[in-house]
Amino acid sequence: MSRSADVVVYGATSAGVPAAVAAAEGGAHVVLVEPGRHLGGMTSGGLGYTDVGDVRALGGAAARLRSDIADHYGTAPGRYAGPEPHVAEAIFRRWLEQAGVAVEFDASVDAVETTEGRDGRELRAMTTTAGDRFEAAVFVDTSYEGDLLAAAGVPYRIGREDRSLHGERFAGRQELVPGMHAMPPWISPFAGDPTGRAEGRILPQLHDRPLAQLGEGDGGVMSYGYRVCLTTAADRIPFDRPADYDEEYWELGRRLFARDRREGVERTAGRMLGLEPNLPGGMADGNSLGPISLSVLDGSAWEYPDASPQRREELRQHHLTHTRGFLYFLSHDPAVPIPIRRELSRWGLPRTEFADTGHLPHQLYVREARRMVGTQVLTEHDLLAGAVPPDTVALGSYHIDVREVQRVWRWVYEHPDPIGTVFTEGYLSVPVPIYGIPYGALLPRREDAANLLVPVCLSASAVAFASVRMEPQYMMLGQAAGAAAALAASLGVAAHDLPRDVLRECLRDTGLRAESV
Repeated sequence: MSRSADVVVYGATSAGVPAAVAAAEGGAHVVLVEPGRHLGGMTSGGLGYTDVGDVRALGGAAARLRSDIADHYGTAPGRYAGPEPHVAEAIFRRWLEQAGVAVEFDASVDAVETTEGRDGRELRAMTTTAGDRFEAAVFVDTSYEGDLLAAAGVPYRIGREDRSLHGERFAGRQELVPGMHAMPPWISPFAGDPTGRAEGRILPQLHDRPLAQLGEGDGGVMSYGYRVCLTTAADRIPFDRPADYDEEYWELGRRLFARDRREGVERTAGRMLGLEPNLPGGMADGNSLGPISLSVLDGSAWEYPDASPQRREELRQHHLTHTRGFLYFLSHDPAVPIPIRRELSRWGLPRTEFADTGHLPHQLYVREARRMVGTQVLTEHDLLAGAVPPDTVALGSYHIDVREVQRVWRWVYEHPDPIGTVFTEGYLSVPVPIYGIPYGALLPRREDAANLLVPVCLSASAVAFASVRMEPQYMMLGQAAGAAAALAASLGVAAHDLPRDVLRECLRDTGLRAESV
């Protein structure tokens, strides 16, 4: 099959749906191409408790979703931080139907045709792994992984850069510091030796590699996981023992609880998993809390962005195995304190969600992957200064939120002999004021692609991206990219050459906020 459109949007994520809708409302003929079978990415894929930041920064599609959620449940806006996953997907589906946007599912990008145009290098068409070909005047990559931009040969970065690259205080490898997500001291990494004094085989769930120097760029990618919906409903699905459950895989958790008993530490189930009934219907959005959590810290996320489709599927299955195993471990293992097991026995998976994927989410939480090297690089300095540049297309406000990057071990030289100890590294939470995200951060360099916009894997440092990466920001940036794509297609100009006053007026008409509040 071969199809032509004014605008092709790749990835029906929380950015992709607003991008397609905005482009269609701008008068463009739009095709939305989605590698999977669902709409909405993480917004419909388990991330029910949405990290909003300052609500004054919300506009456009993010504000519209907030309003539609309230209308659906008959509540005031903001009563729920997010809807039930199936409700989020239904809202996105309605938006696309109302805008007249066709969606092609099960369509992963395989190759991209490019040509040298009058305005620079241009994407001409993309071909999927199924052999379908989509030609367009303008393309928008709204995938979490940046697969379209990579297939087009647009340069990108993965993971943490060195502090010297942009002069950022929070760049590179971080200090080994205590915290809620950190592993407490004196937990041995060695299988068969809980004392940590006899070096041997390393336990599972550790990233067994040398640590980079402090502040050094090591390509570290923050951990991935599944955000699970949990319920206490009578028809809940219990946490049964998975067929592939590995006892040794959870030895690190047993050692954590053994240390807690020795030190008199009492952990609650809520602080291990997040059991606040913050979703409609009394459901909870399980999150990665505590030293052992839903997040996988063995370096899988470092590998994922550039991995082949086959290897990505293996890594996704590894995360699913981890998720099922973690829920069973917390609710059944004798090493887990009785109060935690008793509380977990009240919870299970909801029968009303994710029926086609075993009641676990269809979307892996890819917190970060590729980041385009574009026309303008958004950095830590822009965020901390609260800069709102003239070409701002959306506002950001969520703190710089870097989840744990790796779980490692080091020798601690304690008398009389060194002790091998587990450390968790990478977590950061740095407040920022409201700031502007410039149009230039959505644009590749002209010589790389003159008709491509990238609102998710945008041009930002790893530090800055850790704030931009929230779903409400993706919605607004996707909407801005879609509106700009339609405008560029109608004017027959490169995305770089859109008159900024015309673009600004167009975005204002869609409800996006581009001025400081």
